[in-house]
Amino acid sequence: MPKASVIIPVYNVKDYLEKCVASILCQTERDFELLLIDDGSTDGGGELCDTLAEKDARIRVIHQENGGPGAARNAGIRAAVGKWLLQVDGDDWIDPELLEKTMEAGERENADLVMFGMRFVEEGGRVLATLTENVPKNVGLTLREHKNLLLTAPATANKLYRRDLFQRAGVEYPPRMWYEDARLTPMLMAEAGRMVFLDYIGYNYFQRFGSTMRNTNLDRNSEILDTFDAILGYFQEKGLFEEYREELCFLTFSHLYQAAVRVVRADRKHPLLPRLQDYLTKHFPDYRKNSYMRDLPKKQKLVAFLLEKRLYLPAALLFRARG
Repeated sequence: MPKASVIIPVYNVKDYLEKCVASILCQTERDFELLLIDDGSTDGGGELCDTLAEKDARIRVIHQENGGPGAARNAGIRAAVGKWLLQVDGDDWIDPELLEKTMEAGERENADLVMFGMRFVEEGGRVLATLTENVPKNVGLTLREHKNLLLTAPATANKLYRRDLFQRAGVEYPPRMWYEDARLTPMLMAEAGRMVFLDYIGYNYFQRFGSTMRNTNLDRNSEILDTFDAILGYFQEKGLFEEYREELCFLTFSHLYQAAVRVVRADRKHPLLPRLQDYLTKHFPDYRKNSYMRDLPKKQKLVAFLLEKRLYLPAALLFRARG
């Protein structure tokens, strides 16, 4: 049985898939399986998966009808046999020591989650930004002792998971929905015994036009409300809502703020804008007193004020003035 299972959802990423797979096959940790989940690709990606599997016995391919990234991830998790899970998008790539470093840390700290840094890379290869977290590094942490871990980036790709964590938490990725990582990560953290953040950047996130991150479908931003219905309901069901109320409040504010900014920059008359604010004030009427709000940059506080007061034109003009 392999130590780890690496899962790649594959949907119309044929031009990038070989680079992604090559970065996994050259890992310094050799004891793993690679699951390619062909999610109904229409660009020949499914056939490429089969070709790649013929070249390395560690590769298994699962073909399924298109169900979106969440459905592909679920299929991979159900089929995986490794103790550890790593999920890599088919147009990204990882550094050679990623599996070795994360698995060593997970075993050393008896952790359920191991997190690491990411680079955001553009078409030409230039690094646009890096993602790290301002939390203690390389030591085991618990959520009860470090509640602000709930506020770290919820990305799926920068985490190594103990496989049984998903079963213990009783969660799966929602199919055909945006924000699937934002939805599951807080639930998995609530279930995790220990977590460790590495002082290491080992994942390269390729930002290309047409990817989910760059998708400008404004209406789909409403799915953030379904996401927080699920998150808040989960914490209430587990009896954890009041314990983490301050963090859940700020988490809700942050994600709804980001959605509102995306919408107001494109269409200041979009009907979703007041719905986002109404959701926040309904669930957290005292959100303005949240302790984390004090640390917001002045510019963000100003935009939040404009959105709260339904002053969408000044908010939109503010972003245009800044380019």
